[in-house]
Amino acid sequence: MKVVLFAGGLGTRLSEETDVRPKPMVEIGGKPILWHIMKIYNHYGFNEFIICLGYKSYAIKEYFMNYYLHNSDVTIELGNNKVDVHYTNAESFKVTLVDTGLETKTAGRLKRVQKYIGDEPFMLTYGDGVANVDIQELIKFHKASGKVATLTAVQPEAKFGGMELTPSGEVLKFQEKPKGDGKWINGGFFVLNPEVFDYLPEDSDKIMWEEGPLENLTKAGELVAYKHAGFWKCMDALRDKIELEEMWKSQKADWKIW
Repeated sequence: MKVVLFAGGLGTRLSEETDVRPKPMVEIGGKPILWHIMKIYNHYGFNEFIICLGYKSYAIKEYFMNYYLHNSDVTIELGNNKVDVHYTNAESFKVTLVDTGLETKTAGRLKRVQKYIGDEPFMLTYGDGVANVDIQELIKFHKASGKVATLTAVQPEAKFGGMELTPSGEVLKFQEKPKGDGKWINGGFFVLNPEVFDYLPEDSDKIMWEEGPLENLTKAGELVAYKHAGFWKCMDALRDKIELEEMWKSQKADWKIW
């Protein structure tokens, strides 16, 4: 089963980093967050990726074109440009890089890679969110549902702590950054049948995947949610990047399942 990754957005809320690179190339622990996402899927045996490029696409292309050498021990003879590779720690990824347009919205990006997916079920997620989702259980849930589309529903950590107070101001309960407020949100990590393209118009470039297609799938009764109560975090702003980096350095990166 192939994995499609959205990696073409501008990442404007992380402009401190994305002025010089696309958001999926922002590093956590010295590796792009895109690499971390791919490692999650690879852990479950899925290593064929289709990456939807847009903003600063050359940075992602150059990363994968030079990945093998950057992860190898080499001897280079400068006089004749001979390169001997002694050891490599490269991944067994098969990566298709597709320019899906600078201004194209997410539904259009998915539509533009249809020919690389073929007539088979596939997975889809965003290039800025990591989780310890059990991908095999997610796929089992999708198949059992018989629906066209499955998304992973998550309860994100609240940005601020919460308190319960008496009328006089006495603190009855204090909780630092509680787990959501009971609401479930779209956390990505989709499993989709090829019929999903019936919900994407030929010209989808101005349509968000999260709006028209998902709304229409919902109306048709063809969208189900796999509830994931474990770790999930989206790198939406610089604060999130710093938090993910701290988790990695302190060996508390729950998404590191490999």
